[in-house]
Amino acid sequence: MQKRARRQWLRKILAISLVLVLLFIIACFIFDHYYQFRRDDQDLKKFYSANHINATIGYYQTQGRKLRYVTAGDENAKGTLVFLHGSPGSMSFYSRRFADKDILNKFRIFAVDRPGYGYSGFGHPEPSIQKQAEMVRVLIDSVYHAKHPIIVVGSSYGAAIAGRLAMDYPNLVDGLVLTGPAIGPGLEKYFWFTYVIESPAVRWVIPRMFRSANTEKVNHKKELEKMLPYWKNIQVPVAYLQGENDEIVDTANADFARKHLINAPYLDIQFVKGRGHRLAQFEWPRFKEAIWKVYEKVSH
Repeated sequence: MQKRARRQWLRKILAISLVLVLLFIIACFIFDHYYQFRRDDQDLKKFYSANHINATIGYYQTQGRKLRYVTAGDENAKGTLVFLHGSPGSMSFYSRRFADKDILNKFRIFAVDRPGYGYSGFGHPEPSIQKQAEMVRVLIDSVYHAKHPIIVVGSSYGAAIAGRLAMDYPNLVDGLVLTGPAIGPGLEKYFWFTYVIESPAVRWVIPRMFRSANTEKVNHKKELEKMLPYWKNIQVPVAYLQGENDEIVDTANADFARKHLINAPYLDIQFVKGRGHRLAQFEWPRFKEAIWKVYEKVSH
């Protein structure tokens, strides 16, 4: 009787486990369908039209990949502003900022869906920060011959790519604005499921934007370690902005910046009181002020 009872309990546990796994898979597919942190071309064009923004959406090929980008503003503007989003995210996050008249009066703006996000191979990331930087370079240096001064704004994971651009192409980048920057190796937050998700047995069911984010996270420390010898090569003004309550990126990254950006002629590190990670969404005036400060340094 006891053996029979045990078998019955095991069957129940197995059945419940299978149901829970099935519900998890269904939930992941539903999430993947409805929450992608991106907007398609048609939706973005409607937004630009409604807000009287002169913007063009395009695609370009580099390193065997097709990447989506947007450029807004007058091509005869005084300078160029390049936005690099974090992880997960897409260029769509910056859409409302393209309506800022102050920005458009000064800059021609570029933003790109980084590989693995938006409409740049959604769910198929590029773990190499160096390769991602090269892909962005192609847009502003080859597809377009961007006008100097060129200021690159990198948010969160995008800050490391912005830094790599300045290291590898010193004649291209004139200034950096790093917000909530994840740039110090070993300061990345990991979770118990981080490496589990990379398993092919699990990865196929994970929402695509999280697949991309997780692959970048797994490789982040190694990629940042590759950059350690080159931070001293950055010789452009840098503004660093972070929420003092940043729940995503360790605020110790500011100490890393102080220690390694030793040849930056200007390094302004500021923390925003009472704010977390998403400064572009909640602290645009401070965000814009950081851009102005760097522009003032590089436009003379």
